[in-house]
Amino acid sequence: MPSGCSTESKKIMLEKNNVKFRQSIVVRFSGDSGDGMQLAGNIFSNVSAEIGDIISTFPDYPAEVRAPQGSLNGVSGFQVNIGHGVHTPGDECDVLVAMNPAALKQNVKFLSQRGVVIVDIDSFKKTDLAKALFTTDDPYKELGLKAQVVEVPMTEMVKAALKDTGMDFKSQMKCRNMFALGLVCWLFNFPMDAPLHFLKEKFAKKPAVYEANAKVIQSGYDYGHNIHASVSTYRVETDTQRPGTYTDVNGNKATAWGLIMASERSHLPLFLGSYPITPATDILHELAKRRDLGVKAIQMEDEIAGICSAVGASFAGNLAVTTTSGPGLALKSEAIGLAVMAELPLVVVDVQRGGPSTGLPTKTEQTDLNQALYGRSGESPLVVVAALSPSDCFHSAFEAARLAVEHMTPVILLTDAFIANGSSAWRIPEAGDYPEIRPNFVTKDMKDNWTAYMRNEEDVRYWAVPGTEGFTHRVGGLEKDYNTGALSNNPENHERMVKARDRKVACVANHIPEQEVQSENTGAETIIVGWGGTYGHLYTAYEELNKAGVKVDLTQFRYINPLPRNTEKLLSKYKNVIVVELNNGQFANYLQSKYAKLNIKRINKVQGQPFLVSEIVEGVKKIMEE
Repeated sequence: MPSGCSTESKKIMLEKNNVKFRQSIVVRFSGDSGDGMQLAGNIFSNVSAEIGDIISTFPDYPAEVRAPQGSLNGVSGFQVNIGHGVHTPGDECDVLVAMNPAALKQNVKFLSQRGVVIVDIDSFKKTDLAKALFTTDDPYKELGLKAQVVEVPMTEMVKAALKDTGMDFKSQMKCRNMFALGLVCWLFNFPMDAPLHFLKEKFAKKPAVYEANAKVIQSGYDYGHNIHASVSTYRVETDTQRPGTYTDVNGNKATAWGLIMASERSHLPLFLGSYPITPATDILHELAKRRDLGVKAIQMEDEIAGICSAVGASFAGNLAVTTTSGPGLALKSEAIGLAVMAELPLVVVDVQRGGPSTGLPTKTEQTDLNQALYGRSGESPLVVVAALSPSDCFHSAFEAARLAVEHMTPVILLTDAFIANGSSAWRIPEAGDYPEIRPNFVTKDMKDNWTAYMRNEEDVRYWAVPGTEGFTHRVGGLEKDYNTGALSNNPENHERMVKARDRKVACVANHIPEQEVQSENTGAETIIVGWGGTYGHLYTAYEELNKAGVKVDLTQFRYINPLPRNTEKLLSKYKNVIVVELNNGQFANYLQSKYAKLNIKRINKVQGQPFLVSEIVEGVKKIMEE
C-alpha cells in the first residue's frame, strides 16, 4: 500500500479488498494440553500488543498433568480480546480454533453465534469423535452449531510443509499450533514479521526448531490467503494510548518486576524465599533470572521454610518477599504472626485459586480475603493490598513493598489466577514514574538512647540492620516491653503493644490515595463495588449499564486494610451498594462490619471462572428492579 496514503484512504482501500474493520475481536485457541494452545495464544497476544492493540487474555487450562489425548478433561484454552476499549477477555469469542472434537465440545459455549470456527478436520475422525463422547458422525449438528465452520486439513498441511526436514511425525505435530496461528494472523491482516521475530527469540538456541515453526506458520498464513478461508478478513482498530514503550505482560511477571522496581527505589537488596505452588510459581521463576539485578531467589523445601527464610532476610535488612497461593498462605500463618510481632517488613504475595485445599488449582477465585485479613493467632493486624489487572500487578507489588518497608509491617498482596496468568498491554515505566521508598531506619543521633521498639509519631518501629554499630538488639515472637524492648509478660504492657501495632497499620491510611468513583451521571443512587482482579469485568458492565440508561457508578478497591480514609463517606451517599466478588461475600461482610448503616447487596460467583460481563449486568438490573 502506498506509504503516502492517509489512514482514512488506507481504510477505504482495505474495505474494497473485503477487509472489515472491527473495534475489537475475541479469539479462543483450544486443543489438547500438548497442542501448544497457550504458546499460540501468547504469541498472538504479543503481536497484538506490539502493533498498538489493547489486549486482555484468559489462559484456561486443566489441573491434570496430562489427561488422555482427545478427552474432554484434557482440553486447554487461551482466549484473547484485542482492539479498542478492551478491559476483559470477552464473554464470547468471534473466532474459535478447535484442534480436535473435544476442544470444540468444551468451548462451543464461548462462541458467538455470528462467529467462525476453525477446525483441524484431520482430527475429526470417528475415533476422535468417540473420545469426545459424540454420539453421531455430525458434531456440528449435534452441538446445534450456527456459526461458520472452516474445515482445514492442518495435520496434512503441516506434514507437507515439513516433509523435507527429517522430523519424525510426533515432532511435526508439535508444530500444528503454528499453522493455526498463521491462519489467524491472515484472518486479521497481521504482519508476519512480528510472530517470526518472537519465534526466533524463543528458539534462539534451537535453530532447527525455529525453521520448522517458521515454515509452518507461513504455511498457515498462505493457506488462508490462497483459498480465501473466510468470506472477509478483518483489521482491528488500535487504541489511543499514552506515548511510550508497550509490551504484553502477565500478572505474575508484572508482580516480579514491580518488586524489582521497589528494590531499586528503596536501595534494599531483594530476597525471595519461596516454594513452588500453582498459580504463583512463575514469580519465583522470573525473579530467579534476575541475579544481574542483585535478586536472591531461593526455592526452599516447603512453604514454612520459604517464609521463615524471608523473615530472617528481613531482619538482616533485605526487602523480603515470599510467594504462594491459598493453601500455602495457611501454612505461612504462624511465621506471618512472627513478622507482625517482631514488626519486620515482609511482602507475602498470595495468588488466589479455587479452594479449599487442593481445590481447583488452575482456576480463579477471590476466596482468600478472610484468611488475609484474619488468618493468624492473636491480634495480628497487617496491611492487605489487591491488584486490579495483569499490568496493575506491577504497581500493586511496588505499593505492597513501599508500605511494608516504610511502615515496618507485613503486607499481603492478593492477586488471583485470572490476572496472574492473564496478560494485558503494559507501558514500561520511565525513571521518574515511581518515587523513592524511604525505610524507617534508625539515625545516628539515636545511638545512645535507642531501644528495639522505639517508634515514630505513627507508631512505626525504627529499623536497625544487624551489624550497625551501637544498635545491638533483639526482636522475636515473645512480647517485649514497650520502653525497653526486653521480654515482658506484663498485662498492661501487652495491651499497649497490641494497640500500638494496630494503630501503626491504621495510620497507613494516611499514606494511600483516597478512594475514587467512576461516574457518568450526577445523582446515581446505585454504586457497583469491587476489589482486586474483577476490575475489567466490572468496568465493562458499568459502561454497558450506563449506555443502556441504567444509572450506576463504580468504585474498585486496591487498598483493603486499612481502607481509604473516605470509604464510609463515599459509600454512604448511595441508596444501593452492590458488592460484586468471586466468593460468597467476604468483602461485602467486611464492609458491613465496618459500616453497619450501608445498604449492601451482593453478586457472587464461586465457579473457578471469572465473571461474564452479562452476569454482572443482569445481576445489577435485577437488584435495582427489586
